[in-house]
Amino acid sequence: MSTLTEAPPPLAPDAPGPKPPRRRGRLTPYWLLLPGILWLLVFFALPMIYQASTSVQTGSLEEGYEVTWHFATYWDALSAYWPQFVRSVLYAGTATVLCLLLGYPLAYLIAFRAGRWRNLIMILVIAPFFTSFLIRTLAWKTILADGGPVVGALNSLHVLDVTSWLGLTAGDRVLATPLAVICGLTYNFLPFMILPLYTSLERIDGRLHEAAGDLYARPWTTFRKVTFPLSMPGVVSGTLLTFIPAAGDYVNADLLGSTDTRMVGNVIQTQFLRVLDYPTAAALSFILMAAILLMVTFYIRRSGTEDLV
Repeated sequence: MSTLTEAPPPLAPDAPGPKPPRRRGRLTPYWLLLPGILWLLVFFALPMIYQASTSVQTGSLEEGYEVTWHFATYWDALSAYWPQFVRSVLYAGTATVLCLLLGYPLAYLIAFRAGRWRNLIMILVIAPFFTSFLIRTLAWKTILADGGPVVGALNSLHVLDVTSWLGLTAGDRVLATPLAVICGLTYNFLPFMILPLYTSLERIDGRLHEAAGDLYARPWTTFRKVTFPLSMPGVVSGTLLTFIPAAGDYVNADLLGSTDTRMVGNVIQTQFLRVLDYPTAAALSFILMAAILLMVTFYIRRSGTEDLV
């Protein structure tokens, strides 16, 4: 009975709980983001604000420019240079489609069939980046020179007759035609299509192809039902990385084209550097940016995927 009536031993004090994290640790991610945010503010946001103010100014270089909120500059620029906008979209869209048709088989080969040659083919894909964009474009002037082997072969095969009928070339001449500009755009931006496609295709589990084969799916059915839908993030990323810079490019149209193949990038360059009409040039830049933003937004929504590579 004495043992039953004894008081229970005192309880041990509760162990101290975990200390709350220091406030400095909570701020570490924000400090890591600070350099990137400052970079965007200094080299992206501030120039955009400056160009926006320039687009609504009036005046001249001699007398100076003043912000007068002259929004009519946008309408004047669009009404004067809408053919260059349409031409830029057509050239960039055609080059993007060609890059997709050329890049998808090559990316598929690298991802599934290259084997030990994969690294070598990847080096060949990115090899154009080892030289200047300007040098690569100038090389096409030699490739497509009048009387050269390429033009001679196309002429002997009567390809130039078809392209002349389509309005892409002028007789036996390829340089200074829309075909030359599209060829330059396709070549220069093809790696931007291949790399996202390869990354997306390389992620596909090979067992899915085996499962499709076990279900008696033919190779074309496997590609249509399995491979291509799973590679859509790479397709969307590659087309965006190709179309956006191609639409604003001016080097290819300047070096490989003529006055009849001028794109909106050439007009902006001329307005900024030669005519010195800064408000018009800034307005053209914002119109181009808004048009591309609308097209990209519509394209991403229609593509049915938000998972970009």
